[in-house]
Amino acid sequence: MAKLAPTSTKYVIKAFIKAKGVIEKPDVIGAIFGQTEGLLGSDLDLRELQRTGRIGRIEVNIKSHQGNSEGEIIIPSSLDSAETALIAATLETIERIGPCVAEINLRGVEDMRSEKRKYVIEKAKEILKNLVEAGVPSAAEISEQLKEAIRTHEVTSYHGLPAGPGISESDNIIIVEGRADVVNLLKFGIRNVIAIEGTSVPPAIANLAREKDVTLFVDGDRGGRLIIKEILQLADIDFVATAPPGKEVEELTKKEVFKSLREKVAAEQFKTEFRGEENGRGEHFENGPKPAFERYERRQEQTLERFETQQQRFEERQPRPVRVPRGEPREPVREREPRPQRSPELKPEQKELFGKTLEELVGTRAACIFDSENNVLGKVPVSELMEALKTVENPHAIVFDGKVDFRLASIARRKGVKILVGMDKERFASSMIVLSRKDLEPAQAQTEPAKAEEKK
Repeated sequence: MAKLAPTSTKYVIKAFIKAKGVIEKPDVIGAIFGQTEGLLGSDLDLRELQRTGRIGRIEVNIKSHQGNSEGEIIIPSSLDSAETALIAATLETIERIGPCVAEINLRGVEDMRSEKRKYVIEKAKEILKNLVEAGVPSAAEISEQLKEAIRTHEVTSYHGLPAGPGISESDNIIIVEGRADVVNLLKFGIRNVIAIEGTSVPPAIANLAREKDVTLFVDGDRGGRLIIKEILQLADIDFVATAPPGKEVEELTKKEVFKSLREKVAAEQFKTEFRGEENGRGEHFENGPKPAFERYERRQEQTLERFETQQQRFEERQPRPVRVPRGEPREPVREREPRPQRSPELKPEQKELFGKTLEELVGTRAACIFDSENNVLGKVPVSELMEALKTVENPHAIVFDGKVDFRLASIARRKGVKILVGMDKERFASSMIVLSRKDLEPAQAQTEPAKAEEKK
């Protein structure tokens, strides 16, 4: 029995079968062939049509449930539409399948060529769209492509480094990171450009920097800033230009390239700004100030404190008597009034308040911040004290469970703190009142008898 090739199928007949009883696939196929035999003549006999390959293999899907059966019949056909319709109509004449009463309802006849036709139409639309979008390039586009190809070939070599053809005769040069950056700038007519091709500075770049005005043009990322920092240490750079944040020079448009070059800054200005960003104010360091800068800052603070102390001591000294020429009456020398010094002593109520607060903080590793009226502005862990000082407005006094060191004192003084009280303290000079737990013990001892008398 011949089988219908799927490629030659024109129509598919689909029908629904329902039987009162349990039937199987061979029962359905036998009923189709047996009860339609001779119904339409020998030319449209299903057995003959299937033998010649004009009717495909009959597919039957049957399910039985609670003594009843139902399923689907699928018959592929390569006959024309009229003959296929006749075959489909004969299915509804079947009234019995095996020992069971059955009913077959025609669901429809699908035209397989229509599905192919839809696919062909959609594919033709896609092909036509691509042809229209591609089109014929304009004369301007062709000219620009030729110019770009010529500019790409203009990349020369200067001591082994990719460069533009104008690098030798130009008094001003632009240094970029790589060959792709050189090609992109050549595309926009910038011919006095050279690439360093790496992170180290070649000797040729250093020699050019001594002879010409140099602009360093790097990517707008962290790598670009590191390259700037390195080259500024090794070569005499005049100006610094950077691409927009997150972009590379090789991907910039013509407008972005010229805008970045117009906004270049002097190398000395960039050094100052970069140093200010690196100096521990947290903008470019992920984990706070670097240890080297902390040591530098501490040395500067100590120098300043020593100078202030020496200046105060000098002003406190008595002035030497003024020598008067002979023959002129001497005037009594007026003693210079000593410069008023703020006493490091606290008021009794402050001593009592800070001493009591310090005792309550023992073992808590916490800090209390007071204002000028001795009101508590907040209580924070000692580990977060320096961050808290950046946000608290007008702090006057700090009492904390820890040791007062020079770094904390410097930060507190810059924030305007006048009184700093801790469990212990380092030896250093400061314009603030710096006290330890031992300094407050006499105040606490004096208050205890007074409290005992009040209780009596």
